[in-house]
Amino acid sequence: MNNWIKATTLLVALCLTWSCEMEEFSPIEPVEVPTQGTTQNTNEETPTTTTTPLTNAEILAKYLALPGNEFNYSNPNLPRHFTNGNTNDLDNTPNDNRITNTTATLGRVLFYDKNLSANNTIACASCHLQDKGFSDPAQFSTGFEGGLTGRQSMGLANARYYANGRFFWDERATTLEDQTLMPIQDHIEMGMTLEDLVPKLQAQEYYGILFEDAFGNEEVSSDRISLALAQFVRSMVSYQSKYDQGLSMANGGNVNQLPNFSTLENLGLQIFTNPQRGGCISCHTGPLQTGIGAQNNGLDLRTVDEGLGAVTGNAMDEGKFKSPSLRNIGVTAPYMHDGRFATLLEVVEHYNSGVQAHPNLDPRLRGGRGNPQPRRLNLSDQEKQALVAFLNTLTDETFLTDEKFSDPFIN
Repeated sequence: MNNWIKATTLLVALCLTWSCEMEEFSPIEPVEVPTQGTTQNTNEETPTTTTTPLTNAEILAKYLALPGNEFNYSNPNLPRHFTNGNTNDLDNTPNDNRITNTTATLGRVLFYDKNLSANNTIACASCHLQDKGFSDPAQFSTGFEGGLTGRQSMGLANARYYANGRFFWDERATTLEDQTLMPIQDHIEMGMTLEDLVPKLQAQEYYGILFEDAFGNEEVSSDRISLALAQFVRSMVSYQSKYDQGLSMANGGNVNQLPNFSTLENLGLQIFTNPQRGGCISCHTGPLQTGIGAQNNGLDLRTVDEGLGAVTGNAMDEGKFKSPSLRNIGVTAPYMHDGRFATLLEVVEHYNSGVQAHPNLDPRLRGGRGNPQPRRLNLSDQEKQALVAFLNTLTDETFLTDEKFSDPFIN
């Protein structure tokens, strides 16, 4: 019995020794048992999520409805009376800012972008509405904080064709490039500084793309903003009115009796062009009916608004204002620099019987040699209506709705 106990004790000791030696040389790593319903895959890497960067076209499409190929701003199919020598002499486009499709596209976006105002409420287009010939139907325009401008917003159609190249009613801007930045900085109109404007536009992701397309790199600067806006405004050429169609049909023939005009419209055209009747063409020259400089048209007997005189400091310039193109005049009411006339008939009546003998009154509105008094046209009621009928033939419905001049922003 004792021998059996000793043998059993020895066997247990040997087993324990062998077990310890195996544990020392072959350690067992703990294994986690998967819980029910999961799959164990120790060789699978953690999945990563990759995002494909947006293309430039996709970035622009987030904000803007632009065509795949730019609109044709640089080379519109103008009729012959827009391309002859006399009309070309009126073109104020500088050699260093010729219109290109990409830069005018940038100008279009800038023109409609309310980021150009201090509180993001006013764009250039807020005071220059396309369906109103890029004028304002209000007598005075409302600025970014609700203040009113001192003068009426004139239409921009055919601003390119004004020989001396000056802008604003008082012609204080010597070029369109200078003019484009002035409303942005005006304390009533848009209230921005150029120093604040540049980084503000840089923060909009669409501008880097548009500036690179227009100028070759993403740099935003006030000079480039000016150039682009000027190109867009100069591209606003209105040339598809009933009057333009009539001139093309006449093909150099009798341009005072157009084949597509009514009897009343042709009578108005003849009054407009005949120096012995209306003679309006002496101040609104050529087939574009554009002015050649600032003049006093006898709105007041004495100076109420100095106009050009405040710019030059010359008393002989007091009461002189720019004579813009009459294109689309039928939709750009109210009229004159102060918007005093609500209708074209009121304008006609002013020149017929209401011109005042201001000391600086333009000689073309006086009675003639030896007669300093204002000229009176003495038009009949029918002739007044005829003149209005002709002025309405200058409306270009295509221009007023053309998408390339419209708001590109996706609201």
